[in-house]
This record gives sequence, C-alpha cells and structure tokens, in this order.
Amino acid sequence: MTAPPRHLVLVGLMGAGKTTVGKLCAARLGRDFVDTDDVVLRLAGMPFPELFETLGESGFRKIEKEAVRDVCASPAPLVIATGGGAVIDAENRRTLSGAGYVVWLRAPVAVLSERVGDGADRPLLAGGPEASLARLLSRREPAYEAASDFAVDTEARGPNDVADAVLDAFCGAAR
Repeated sequence: MTAPPRHLVLVGLMGAGKTTVGKLCAARLGRDFVDTDDVVLRLAGMPFPELFETLGESGFRKIEKEAVRDVCASPAPLVIATGGGAVIDAENRRTLSGAGYVVWLRAPVAVLSERVGDGADRPLLAGGPEASLARLLSRREPAYEAASDFAVDTEARGPNDVADAVLDAFCGAAR
C-alpha cells in the first residue's frame, strides 16, 4: 500500500471514531498519530472543562487554530485527528485541505450519542448528548462536506473496517 506523502486528516463529530481509527491508520502506515485536542490541552495547560470555563468556546477555538496550524506544518507525514469543531473555521479548513487528504468519519446522531455516553467530560454536550450532537451536526455538516476529500460511514462498521476504507481512499488518491 503506497501512501501519498501528505498528512491523512480525520474529521467528524465526537464519537465518530477519529482517534481509534486514526491510531489504527497510523500504525499501518508507520506514521505518528496526533490528535489536535491533545495539542490544545498541552498549549492551554488545563483540561477541557476548565478551558471552556476560563476562556469560553471562542478562546478554545483560538488555541485550536494554533494547534491545527502547528500540526499541519510538520514536515513528516502524520495521521491527524481533529477536534469535532475544527472545520467550522474557514482558515482551519484551508490549512487542513492544503496539508493533507481529509476524510470525514460520520455516523447518525443516535450512534454518536451512544458512543460518547453521558458526555460529562465534554462541555459542548451540556444539556444532553443526543440533542447537543444533533444541533452540532446541523451546524457543522456543511463544513465537514466542504473540508473533506472523502467520507466514510462508521455506523455499522468496526474500527478495522473503517480504517481499511480510509486507507483505501487515501492510498487510492496517490495513484
């Protein structure tokens, strides 16, 4: 399997499988895996609930933009999982698309809600995971569509099957 020398970028709502699938893809490609949420936490020096309480969503998004820019600047090709809302920012979409092949992992809201559980550690799910995810999806779906080169439905597929589909698309783009 010959992979292009670009980053492989996974986008989608929380619960879509970006981290799990990203780690599988990275292992198969022999690349490092980076989750931009981890970079945000490192840059902020505080956990998500405290970050949102202290800086609000706009402060979080500012740090997230820096994280996306830094990760995409890596000269070594990476597998990158973005935070679910990273693509709502047009500059982030341009940065991600310019640096890599972007795959949207998607699933119905009911499936995502089941995967994230009560969402206690996710500030954007306050007020109930299913309703919050439905609201987020309706706002973000156009951005996912605009940012992605390919989409993979994850609803009835295991992580290995999703990783196969992602890598087939990614490596097929190299031909």
